[in-house]
Amino acid sequence: MKRNCKHLLLRSLPLLMLALCLVLADLVPAASAVTQADIDALKGDAKDLAQEKKDIQSQIDKLSSDISTTMERKRLLDGQIGLTEQEIGNKEEEIAVYEDLIAQTAAELADAEAREAAQYELFCKRVRAMEEQGKVEYWSVLFRANSFSDLLGRLDVVNEIMEYDQRVIDDLKTLQAVTAEKKAELEGQKAASEEAKAELEAKKRDLDSRREEANALVVKLQQQKKDQEDAMDDLSAEEEQVQARIKALIKKMEEEEAARRAAAGQSGPTSNPGGYIWPVSSRYVTSTVGGRESPGGIGSTNHKGTDIGRVGYNSSVYAAKAGQVIISEYSSSYGHYVVVYHGPGNSTLYAHMSSRKVSVGQNVKQGDVLGITGSTGHSTGPHLHFEVKENDTIINPIAKGYLTGATLSKSA
Repeated sequence: MKRNCKHLLLRSLPLLMLALCLVLADLVPAASAVTQADIDALKGDAKDLAQEKKDIQSQIDKLSSDISTTMERKRLLDGQIGLTEQEIGNKEEEIAVYEDLIAQTAAELADAEAREAAQYELFCKRVRAMEEQGKVEYWSVLFRANSFSDLLGRLDVVNEIMEYDQRVIDDLKTLQAVTAEKKAELEGQKAASEEAKAELEAKKRDLDSRREEANALVVKLQQQKKDQEDAMDDLSAEEEQVQARIKALIKKMEEEEAARRAAAGQSGPTSNPGGYIWPVSSRYVTSTVGGRESPGGIGSTNHKGTDIGRVGYNSSVYAAKAGQVIISEYSSSYGHYVVVYHGPGNSTLYAHMSSRKVSVGQNVKQGDVLGITGSTGHSTGPHLHFEVKENDTIINPIAKGYLTGATLSKSA
């Protein structure tokens, strides 16, 4: 029977050689879909954003604390808040890339471990084959090893190893090194991912701190009443300038549209009132159009729009009706704001957003995202200031029945 096993093993040797070649040919892992370069690029972007924040901070530090510069400080802080939000998005993307890289490396590690196990099995078959051939005294040195690493160490001192057997052993060592390398690489990536997550939490705390600082600056106006009134006059004048600019832009668009229709022999269009949707998911109204008490001592007592609260700093702002974006910019009074033209005398305005997602000249459908809610400009907390104009006059969309299901606060 022993002679039959020996004969069988010798006949199987070419097959074992073929299996070894296949294993070795597959040693080099496939090119990664995700690389460290992707993460390094994101870190470069994060570094640029951090430098921009530092530049703005240096400007803030140069400003005095009197009322004449408070709104300028608020504007700069709004800019920092926007950059911090970008940093958070950048860091979240970096973490996502790390997660892909970790999963990828874990798969490569599992593959390397499987190859190592297969090579070790091949090695054991060679040991058994040599024993069957009667070379017990040669392999008895190896069988006295008390661990796998001890076994590999003993192999180095054996001087009569056949060339094929030596290649099997060398390949086993190579696979062991690959496995160890993948394990170290995986642990390093996991540590880097945890570090990125800690940085993300720090960025979020920084964002909360800057939002509190920005809102506190506006509240500070209440403590400096005389100078505050002067600042309020300036803000009111800016709001009037914005309204005048909206009116001029609408007039220009109507004149251009009238000229095109006249050239085509068409009659003039009529205003298209109604047909609005809520510009945010919240229905909680803190102020409506018209007279009110000045919120926090700094808001207008003749409110020109509808303030919608309980929106936080990350709610989407939607186009209440289809139209064309005629203004998308930042102002001291409205902060980040957008104006959409819907037809003759008809427009909507969305203010105090943390960021804008549309540009001038862009056509938007009803429900398209215009920006993200916030507290930029002349604001003490996150909300959306929403204005509706029909026949070039600001109207109350709730009183008109255009927006239903509103919950009015006591101050509304």
